[in-house]
Amino acid sequence: MASFRELLSAAKSQIREVDTASAEAAVAQGATVLDVREPDEYEQGALPGAIHIPRGNLESNVENRIADHGAPVVVYCAGGTRSAFAAKTLQDLGYTDVVSMIGGFNRWKDEGREWRTPQVLNPEQRNRYQRHLLLPEVGEAGQRKLLGSKVLLLGAGGLGSPAALYLAAAGVGTIGIIDMDVVDHSNLQRQILHNMDRVGERKVDSAKKTLTALNPDVDVVTYDVRLGADNVLAIIDGYDVIVDGTDNFPTRYLVNDASLIKRIPVVHGSIFRFEGQASVFQPYVGPCYRCFLPEPPPAEMAPSCAEAGVLGVLPGIIGSIQAMEAIKLLLDIGDPLVGRLLAYDALEESFRVFKVNRDPECPACGPNAGEIVIAEYDEYCMPHPKEAPTS
Repeated sequence: MASFRELLSAAKSQIREVDTASAEAAVAQGATVLDVREPDEYEQGALPGAIHIPRGNLESNVENRIADHGAPVVVYCAGGTRSAFAAKTLQDLGYTDVVSMIGGFNRWKDEGREWRTPQVLNPEQRNRYQRHLLLPEVGEAGQRKLLGSKVLLLGAGGLGSPAALYLAAAGVGTIGIIDMDVVDHSNLQRQILHNMDRVGERKVDSAKKTLTALNPDVDVVTYDVRLGADNVLAIIDGYDVIVDGTDNFPTRYLVNDASLIKRIPVVHGSIFRFEGQASVFQPYVGPCYRCFLPEPPPAEMAPSCAEAGVLGVLPGIIGSIQAMEAIKLLLDIGDPLVGRLLAYDALEESFRVFKVNRDPECPACGPNAGEIVIAEYDEYCMPHPKEAPTS
């Protein structure tokens, strides 16, 4: 039976080791840095940009984190022992350009080379977001990104309710909500942010209570104002994604133009009776709302939910899709609905996807478009006078 020293000697004889100076040069040339220490060690300091996989989890996790088996990899631990075994394991898994750093992080730090204290999730957050951490597409880095992200919800109504709940549950760190309405008994059939005890309360206040009770990590910023040409640019500034839960054309055109100026993607959602739609308008990447709908339909052709009715569960489906699209944008994963319109029919239980192209003649985002002027569109869109600000 081989001793520990014999096993270590055998491992080192089959791998390449480099000193800290050579490791630093490799990192500068783009090598992937892999930290195989325990979480408590990693939290005290690490090489910049290091991927952290504890040695005990290496075999099961590394191929999800480092997909390219030919990529140069510098492995380190505290002193160079665990990294030697890790380098041998990586070679056994088919990685062809792996080195172990002699002296590990301790020598790197003692020599005054660059290191940082990584941002990490606390134990409560690790438990809360455990199912996210298991997803290679999210992981701890993605969860920290969500916690640092900012999403603005236009409306705390039918669409805004499920979107807000799932974004808060997912750990989006800042959620802004704009709505100047109050909770009414007729809202409760679909607007699940609110309840009977909050009838008559400002919707933004009710929404904040619900979301902070769900996840104390989330900072809920409320705007109990009417969104207009005089404040839209200031309100949306600094947000990463806008989730549009409004149901009137003046606001949609206003937000479209403002989002183009600020280059903030808008996750669009709309509902009517038993049907819903969702899309993503990413400025100058895909079509904008004006490409999709150059002119608003006549008011009699676009009645509000208050007039035409809506099945209560429908906004739950479309709003959840909006939350999913927002998270995909924040994490830069998957294929967002950019240039595509998702149409849902609840009675048929069917989804259809239609391609929407950018309009080369679009007066807002086209190549020959003039300067965008933020203006009110009520007189042009002619919404129905009874139309509610949110679904």
